[in-house]
Amino acid sequence: MREDTPSRTAQWVAAARGLGMLLPDDVRIADDPYGVAFASTRVQKLLQEHGPTVLARMPGFKQWIAYMQVRTKLLDDAVRNFVDAGGHQIVLLGAGFDCRALRMPELAEAQVYEVDHPATQAHKRGTLERIGAHSPARYVTWDFETRAMDELPDALAEAGHDATEASLTIWEGVTMYLTEAAIDASLGAIATYSAATSQLAMTYQAKVPGEKPSLAARMVQLAVARLGEPFRWGWDPAALPAYLEERGFALADDVSTPEAAQALLPPDLAGAISRTHHGRVALAERV
Repeated sequence: MREDTPSRTAQWVAAARGLGMLLPDDVRIADDPYGVAFASTRVQKLLQEHGPTVLARMPGFKQWIAYMQVRTKLLDDAVRNFVDAGGHQIVLLGAGFDCRALRMPELAEAQVYEVDHPATQAHKRGTLERIGAHSPARYVTWDFETRAMDELPDALAEAGHDATEASLTIWEGVTMYLTEAAIDASLGAIATYSAATSQLAMTYQAKVPGEKPSLAARMVQLAVARLGEPFRWGWDPAALPAYLEERGFALADDVSTPEAAQALLPPDLAGAISRTHHGRVALAERV
């Protein structure tokens, strides 16, 4: 992303979450009433001129919306389970335009910390102010390009985070854009501020040695690269447990988003997702 502009992929993700309202009831499994407000200028113009249904007719867009429904549902459930077990600290690392602090009533008694780039965070706060929405989240402005990740635990502490209490870190839609060194540094910071029994819920792209992505998947990769945010990293799911264990986390669950779609969505949409997306959602516990 450019230094002075918000993340474009974050805008597309937020718009897709918000446009879940276009889907039939049996497909709509996660609602985000704030998402469309963060859409790009182009998408906002289409909505104003033609209404939301025009986007649903765009090739591939319905599948993208459905994919985001599944990914959001999996992470929302991780939040609910953490809070039900007594957790009350949520850290959104690379928060983008995530509005869980606003849209999830389960977080009414929890404290949410949003860590993100100055440009993206400023755009988010300005948009929420424009639509009259006040988020209870505490913002930690963080330039990932210039600040060392080992400073993050102290920055969170200054915002009120208690490293002696359990946290759930949501790392959504971030790992695929980072270098291996940035991944390692980030996991080190997460481990430092995460007390025992803390959890990490992260999305990632599966990269199995010798397996070539489909044409549709390569087109998705090309699309995000053209937005200036190319995919850089992915894990072989078989290697992820050992990778995390070396960094202080035990893998508790690892779900293929396409496989989850088979259980959550009608067959036609679930099949389309499996052809275009190789995303996974992993849940790990601090040990």
